[in-house]
Amino acid sequence: MSDELSVQGMLPYLSRDISDMIFIHESLESTNITAKELAESGTEHGTVIIANHQTAGKGRFGRDFYSPPDHGLYMSIILCPARLGFSVPSLITAYAAVVVCEAIETVCGFSDKSPQIKWVNDIFLDGKKICGILTESVKMLSDKDLQCVVLGIGVNFSTPTQGFPADLRQSAGSLFEADTFLGQPSATRNRLAAEIINHIVLSANRYDREQMLDKYRQRIFLLGRKVIITEIDGCSFEGVAIDVDDIGRLVVKREDGELLSLFAGEVSVRF
Repeated sequence: MSDELSVQGMLPYLSRDISDMIFIHESLESTNITAKELAESGTEHGTVIIANHQTAGKGRFGRDFYSPPDHGLYMSIILCPARLGFSVPSLITAYAAVVVCEAIETVCGFSDKSPQIKWVNDIFLDGKKICGILTESVKMLSDKDLQCVVLGIGVNFSTPTQGFPADLRQSAGSLFEADTFLGQPSATRNRLAAEIINHIVLSANRYDREQMLDKYRQRIFLLGRKVIITEIDGCSFEGVAIDVDDIGRLVVKREDGELLSLFAGEVSVRF
């Protein structure tokens, strides 16, 4: 089963032929960078940029996202929030996390495990991160009206454990780890890419906000657990993650009883 990324390889799985909106590259600095350049030039909603390899893939807070050739799915989608029904970037990230989890379940057919979400943008399987999501604003019509966003999705599809940098081997995993999976993976990157595009571009209104947030909460494995929050300025505090509010903020109860609603921050489980 070939796993070379191609539009032709995706067509059998797309619910509608939008091949003229999907652009595949062998290597890019970052699919988000390319997508943002296209968005700034007026490229339309639903345009998809995919790379087999990224030389400078990025995650939240400017961190590197390891993007080796042939083993991952690195894609960015240009989106108009009005077409999604979610105008807040945090909700777009939450929606993407939900539908990527559902796409993985549909395509990979795992019967004994299910993807979970670590607020706000990471997807885990078997206790390891297998996907990161990065939503970036492109232009603002005013201080409140977002014109479009670029939604970046990076999936570790078949990276072997020893293929990750040493500092990631304990925390990062793949859908199909090449060093442990016997034979060929039961799915291809083309099929997974097509399913994600189906969910995000071709049937974007499948869930309203309430439905989406319910599904998001159900997959967040932090809720009800003691956590350590590290804020953007580097300050940390402990508390219990108790909920996600109606705009995607994590609600944390501090040890002194104060409730905080967080848009951003690094969360780790306190053991």
